[in-house]
Amino acid sequence: MELEQKLTKVYEIEHSLQTLMTLCGQQDGIPDLNETPFRVIKAFLEYTVGYRENPTEHLEKTFDISQNDPIIVKDIEFYSMCEHHFAPFFGVAHVSYIPDKKVTGLSKIARVVEGYARRFQVQERLTNQIADAVQSVLKPKGVIVAIEAKHLCVSSRGVKKEEAKTFTVVSHGVYSDNPQLRSEFMMAIK
Repeated sequence: MELEQKLTKVYEIEHSLQTLMTLCGQQDGIPDLNETPFRVIKAFLEYTVGYRENPTEHLEKTFDISQNDPIIVKDIEFYSMCEHHFAPFFGVAHVSYIPDKKVTGLSKIARVVEGYARRFQVQERLTNQIADAVQSVLKPKGVIVAIEAKHLCVSSRGVKKEEAKTFTVVSHGVYSDNPQLRSEFMMAIK
């Protein structure tokens, strides 16, 4: 898209955001809010930076290390945006895999989480995308991903349950077949 077309879209969105602010009851003419629509656009571009990358590419850097036991990266903080309400949801992801022949850098797991979280999302899809990425690129004996998150669309609107959290789990390979491995993972992330 040409620069002129992009700028036209930005101006249209700014106008729409100003209309939304007025609809919500915001009075015109408050100087401190003149730049709010543009700041909102910039924020949304940051919230959705994951669309402008392929998170699986982070996993392509591997090392030939003999490892038969699980590798667990836990408490990976993330922030995402609910695709239904454009309300934030945030929490932690826990990722474990049992390598077959190769491992990746620990930070690469966190980058995959970040890459998929920084999109309009639902937690269930996010959990699946992370597990599927690790499975497809690293081809481990098994992978399991658990996410615990707080959704502002649940706590600050609608049902307004402030303490509610959502927990999702996806597993592949030996983590799907072996209840003891799943149990060990769940104990490790507590």
